[in-house]
Amino acid sequence: MFSGLTEQQIERLAAGSVRRNFPRGRVIVTEGEPSQSLYILLSGRAKVQRSDTEGKEVILAVIGPGECFGEMSLIDDSPRSASVITIDTSDFMAINKESFKSMMLSSPEMSLRIMAGLVRRLREADKKIETLALLDVYGRVARVLLDMSEKVGEERMIRSRLPRQEIAKMIGASREMVSRVMKGLETEGYIVPLPEGKVLLREKLSSYLA
Repeated sequence: MFSGLTEQQIERLAAGSVRRNFPRGRVIVTEGEPSQSLYILLSGRAKVQRSDTEGKEVILAVIGPGECFGEMSLIDDSPRSASVITIDTSDFMAINKESFKSMMLSSPEMSLRIMAGLVRRLREADKKIETLALLDVYGRVARVLLDMSEKVGEERMIRSRLPRQEIAKMIGASREMVSRVMKGLETEGYIVPLPEGKVLLREKLSSYLA
């Protein structure tokens, strides 16, 4: 995001930012509150979630190091559209509104990177809508697992533990249903549980998305 900034611009941005550490389960921002800062996740993981009219929580995304949140509210001065809660102990850089807007105005490169990030999120939202509308619960679980994984040799692996309840909130299913699906995928050889909460995904898992 910050490549292309001059040394002076970086110094100004640093003057308006602070590094913060939060434990697991800490609410970083709350849906509906005024927005004062852009946050960049430096280490750890966090979940972006909203609540419906009945108070049911829906996880919109899980973010990792290098990703940011809060820029939309700073751009249009609207309240926070979602809450963000840490999954692991996490480090963040918080950049205040004034510094962020100043950099947007003075750096076309940074503005383009922010726009690219927003477009990427819109594409991800479109993919999630398609997943919820067209896939059964096995397909929805498979989509989450593949999205959370990374390439390791010829297969894919999830390196960090993701609780069943969190998966359920991401796909609009019950925790019990997710547990049954995960057990079925394991029995049929689509996934292989590993120590420390890691999961190996076999190549054939993608067949559920066809």
